[in-house]
Amino acid sequence: MSSASIETTLELWASSLRDVKARMRGLFTQERVAASAGQFLDGLLGDERRKTGWMRAEAAGDPGPWRQQALLGRGRWDADSLRDILRDYVVETLAVADAVLVIDETGFLKQGKASCGVARQYTGSAGKITNCQIGVFAAYVSRHGHALIDRALYLPKAWASDPARLAATHVPTGTMFATKPALAVQMIDRAIAAQLPFAWVAADSVYGVGDVEQALRRAGKGYVLGVGSNHHFGSWHGKPAVAGRADEIVQSFDPAAWQRLSAGDGTKGARLHDWIYCELADLDASEYDESRSGLWTRGLLVRRNIGDGDLAFFSTWCPAGTDIQTLVLVEGHRWAIEDSFETTKNELGLDHNETRSWHGWHRHVSLVMLAFAMMAVIRHRANQSPPPKSQATRRRRH
Repeated sequence: MSSASIETTLELWASSLRDVKARMRGLFTQERVAASAGQFLDGLLGDERRKTGWMRAEAAGDPGPWRQQALLGRGRWDADSLRDILRDYVVETLAVADAVLVIDETGFLKQGKASCGVARQYTGSAGKITNCQIGVFAAYVSRHGHALIDRALYLPKAWASDPARLAATHVPTGTMFATKPALAVQMIDRAIAAQLPFAWVAADSVYGVGDVEQALRRAGKGYVLGVGSNHHFGSWHGKPAVAGRADEIVQSFDPAAWQRLSAGDGTKGARLHDWIYCELADLDASEYDESRSGLWTRGLLVRRNIGDGDLAFFSTWCPAGTDIQTLVLVEGHRWAIEDSFETTKNELGLDHNETRSWHGWHRHVSLVMLAFAMMAVIRHRANQSPPPKSQATRRRRH
């Protein structure tokens, strides 16, 4: 809930919208294309429930959706440059040193076979295997707020190995098949190259794999990554002897060792679960990067649902001495990307993309992400306490 007055919030909204339009103006060589992009943003932020081309065109006063379609399909501008602009915009307001980068995916239900990357594949959005596209996303989450800052369209192997389909949907030359964890590593690398301030990465079990872990260890970033119940763990370097599958190891824990902790506040208050943490090894950071030093701990974190006893397992990497509550809170940051998906789909039309091309998907998604980032910035600024009025200011007002 905003602590600012209605007048202040409206002023923030107007000034923020002018700001983001000015930031992306340099992407377009023609004023009319820049104007279309601004109107596209207006349409995303409008009251219309569906953000289709016709709806956005009507909101912009256009006789049809052709200008909107041209912006996404035929225009010449770089969606990756817009991604970088919105990332820098988010960092200006939401950045803190202990921020968490959250990686997750979401599905875009589709009919037909022509849309880039569409296939019958599992998506948690529908909870089943269905005809859809899959997008992998990174969210920046801090105590100031959260916003999506990176995205990639997943191309199944059947697509990546079909030159005709790649050409028909204008996939950039040289694009190769990449697993979802590989796309996540690319996002992490981009965030580090941009000197994005963050200390942790959180993700579900799709991304709890060796390549992601190694990339984060080399970069000196902590992580809490979901893994399957059959994931193998082993201890060494002076830690208590532990070896086996995650679901086997947890059976050997002392029942009294479970702790009831909150992973952060939700809509109904504290999100409480039972947790247990097992340190597996202490390693020096120089083993992964000679320029780094300091002791880091690899561990196993387990969450147990209070209601049904369902277990979830996490591989962890953190500075030695990090307590369990910190790791629990890092894992709890994953809710933010789920909130981001829900809000951008329900309010900003993330899944209302009507283009079939590679660049059409990335352009549409990037514009939606920019709209969502603007809302996050406005929310943070509106909730900031106004500076105390000086005695001179009070005298002038009197």
